[in-house]
Amino acid sequence: MENSMMTPALENILTRTSVRIYQDRPVEDEKIDMMLHAAMAAPSACNKQPWRFLVIKERESLEKISESFQYAHMAKKAPLAIVVCGDHSAFLEGESETYWTEDCSAAAENLLLAAHALGLGAVWCGIYPLADRVKKLQQLFSIPSDVVPMALIVIGYPDKPRKPMDKWKSEYVHYEKW
Repeated sequence: MENSMMTPALENILTRTSVRIYQDRPVEDEKIDMMLHAAMAAPSACNKQPWRFLVIKERESLEKISESFQYAHMAKKAPLAIVVCGDHSAFLEGESETYWTEDCSAAAENLLLAAHALGLGAVWCGIYPLADRVKKLQQLFSIPSDVVPMALIVIGYPDKPRKPMDKWKSEYVHYEKW
């Protein structure tokens, strides 16, 4: 990308990476609030805002996540995890019901970008649509059955700087028609 076009927002997007190893340092409540504000600034279909968030900071709970989900092993040494959930009471009806996953995905991405902008590192661990993962998280944290855990975002201060990958592939882009 041409450097003259690089804005702070674009730089934040293009330099965000998944971080799985964290410093032994808590994430400040002000930063947690800012990430949640950013998540809730996401667009949503018909402005239904079906997202709900579960903030997890207790060491014992983070260890339970690590023990219960092998792909989320990094939670064991992380200071924070946020579960992005969809609340059935805010879903659209009929064929549009599944838009909640797009809405919650937009909120999760905003959360990841906000974490990076605040000097934190984070990684998105998928929960939905795998029924066993959804059920396990609901059981571990007493999440009501009408609230669906969609993503688990593990967050902390990165152990070291990361070099972002350039994921641009021009062959993935088509103009006017395929």
